[in-house]
Amino acid sequence: MPMHILKLAVLLLLGFALQAQAETQYRLSSGDVVRINVYGEPDLSFEEIRLNDAGTFSYPFIGEVNALDKTPREIEDMIVKGLQDGYIVDPRVSVSVISYREFYISGEVNAPGGYPFQPGLTLDRAIALAGGLTERASKRRITVIRGGDESRTIEKAALDTIVKPGDTITIDQGFF
Repeated sequence: MPMHILKLAVLLLLGFALQAQAETQYRLSSGDVVRINVYGEPDLSFEEIRLNDAGTFSYPFIGEVNALDKTPREIEDMIVKGLQDGYIVDPRVSVSVISYREFYISGEVNAPGGYPFQPGLTLDRAIALAGGLTERASKRRITVIRGGDESRTIEKAALDTIVKPGDTITIDQGFF
């Protein structure tokens, strides 16, 4: 196999590994929907649980679970510890994200509004989901406020900018 093809294959594999790692590092927040499965315990398994405005949900025997800014793996660990405390000897728990919270796009797009986040989403794809740019849209005057940013800092964005759940994107008018 030629060296340049081998290097390309290695880069592709590294890219997939980094994407998988990024997805496992996803931090939950209000509006996310998770599935919880406890092996052999159908009464403790749930197909869909939506995190409330505070980023929490109620779970049997444990009570209120604070999932805000935690990974699905961290929630698994919390549930395992809670169930081991007098309920199940060796609980096997899995938590997975069923649907991500929305991102929002406004300004010079044909259909502004909230759209479901998808892993790997870039700004150009988000614009496509919103029906494309209007005739007056500027491809250079785009800003993003990150969903997890408490200070609501406005960042400049380009068409290849990664979109995250909860982001607010604004497309301004261009000057002609």
